[in-house]
Amino acid sequence: MLSTRKVRSCGAVLISVIALAVATLAQTSDKIKAGYSKAEHRIVMRDGVKLFTTVYAPKDTSQSYPILLTRTPYSAAPYGPDAYRDSLGPSSAFIDEKYIFVYQDVRGRFMSEGNFQWMTPYNPNKSGPKDVDESTDTYDTIEWLLKNIPHNNGRVGMWGISFPGHYTAQAIIDAHPALKAASPQAPMGDNWFGDDMHHNGAFWLPHAFNFISQFDLQPPVPTMQNGPAFVHGTPDGYKFFLEMGPLANANNKYLHGKVRIWNEWMDHGDYDSYWQAQNIPQYMTHVKPAVLIVGGWFDAEDLWGPLHIYKAIEDHNAQNSDTIVMGPWFHGGWARGDGESLGSISFGSKTSLFYRENIELPFFNYYLKGKGSLNLPEAYVFETGSNQWRKYDHWPPQSTKLDTLYISGKGKLAFQAPPASETKKYDEYVSDPARPVPFINQVNIGMTREYMVDDQRFAAARPDVLIYQTDVLSEDVSIAGPLNVELLVSTSGTDSDYVVKVIDVFPDDTQDTRFVEPGEHLGGYQMLIRGEPMRAKYRNSWSKPEPMQPNMPTKVAWEMPDINHTFLKGHRIMLQIQSSWFPLVDRNPQKFVNIYKATEADFQKATERVYWGSRLTVRRLTSERH
Repeated sequence: MLSTRKVRSCGAVLISVIALAVATLAQTSDKIKAGYSKAEHRIVMRDGVKLFTTVYAPKDTSQSYPILLTRTPYSAAPYGPDAYRDSLGPSSAFIDEKYIFVYQDVRGRFMSEGNFQWMTPYNPNKSGPKDVDESTDTYDTIEWLLKNIPHNNGRVGMWGISFPGHYTAQAIIDAHPALKAASPQAPMGDNWFGDDMHHNGAFWLPHAFNFISQFDLQPPVPTMQNGPAFVHGTPDGYKFFLEMGPLANANNKYLHGKVRIWNEWMDHGDYDSYWQAQNIPQYMTHVKPAVLIVGGWFDAEDLWGPLHIYKAIEDHNAQNSDTIVMGPWFHGGWARGDGESLGSISFGSKTSLFYRENIELPFFNYYLKGKGSLNLPEAYVFETGSNQWRKYDHWPPQSTKLDTLYISGKGKLAFQAPPASETKKYDEYVSDPARPVPFINQVNIGMTREYMVDDQRFAAARPDVLIYQTDVLSEDVSIAGPLNVELLVSTSGTDSDYVVKVIDVFPDDTQDTRFVEPGEHLGGYQMLIRGEPMRAKYRNSWSKPEPMQPNMPTKVAWEMPDINHTFLKGHRIMLQIQSSWFPLVDRNPQKFVNIYKATEADFQKATERVYWGSRLTVRRLTSERH
């Protein structure tokens, strides 16, 4: 979908684009009907539950074909033997390659029986046919397909984006022997640490609310992917969620206890057994299929999952063939569009087309058809800033050294620590939950996909945002890997959020490109590279929160997701530090309470201090890339 601001700026051009897209889909649908036969099945799992499954098989039966399976909670529609999909497989190139394409509704969704669970926990201790999870459902599905779908070559592949990517990741835990290749794309790995609904315990408010208010109200007939869209009554998310008040008011005012999964989230604010059981990387200990993990550096939904699932496979499966691909993409951007830009930022080439043609299709063809050669590196990653594809034998690259950026007086940021005599000095601001710092400089009801590269000058103008930046860089600074924050802070309250944003500041004379949004300019642009909050009460334990001692200097440390970015010569590196990021992150009352049960009376202003010498540790590249 186009973003709201894109729609506003496109006008009549958008109508032409939509008309062209409709015509193209119609042509693709006709092509699929001409080349594929469709059949619908209800496959019985080991516990007797039947899962609705659609199979598109090539009409040419002169040879056998591999099976390419997707399991989804978003519907295997369209339903009915004569209703055909407008696309098959990960990209249009797969239609001509000819695979047996299989789509399945997971348990409890649409046409499948059973009860749906949010990220069904894997069960490592199965004792009988009643012990089922997504791994067993995938195994049973593959077993049935091999025995009942004619002209299959005995090889199966899986792929999926987001929730279907999560199911693909689940499938490789106890994989069926015929599952030879799998591509979890933007897979949800842990919805409390860093995917979708939480980041380090901070609740991703508009994303969670807007999504689950539709998703968990499944319609009685399978004509829609989700329930009816929630009607906010305003296009202004900042206004809507601020007027909603504390999180408890979501039920009091709007949901009225009818959304089961929302209720589960509200009952499990800490990283307790509910969330711990849903963590996928912990089970990646015996992975046998070849794995192609795909993610986007600017994926606003599921960036944590691909990075940590890859790391877990690497740590526990020495003989496994796996590759991680990270491009400059929004959520699923590698599968649609050309990947040449995001918001006002150009990436210099059609990165999504490159991925689909040179990485994804060859991967499945090689492992499922024995076709061609495959020379994928361990990590195939796009380096933003310099706008180059890079190949590495490890991720993060071994050719890095740890380096540290320190904050000090007068807004300075440098690779040298301030004198010890200055480390008791600080900068301060007042954080007011009634006037939280916005995360975007526009009106939007949800989480925009462009926010992850947006210009941060609007935030820099606020008195409750601290700014630290380097001198103009005399050489390129290339950083690859996770970022580690260590702040020494104090608050006048008993809890606070700390948001750190890593920013690339462009020179003032930078020329605009054709991708620049109306009203924006690249001269002096403060491009967000990575931003991440930390809820301070979890500084010592994710499952056992602790209050802050008022006005007591306290270390708060956390890891931010990886980047692969070059800050070019002539640019600056900037950090912005703040205590709200609204409504992207729910408001912290700045009082040690259960935020999910908090009342209006719990919210209070707090004076926040950030001490000089607080730091950001990075992995700085030291040698040539290839």
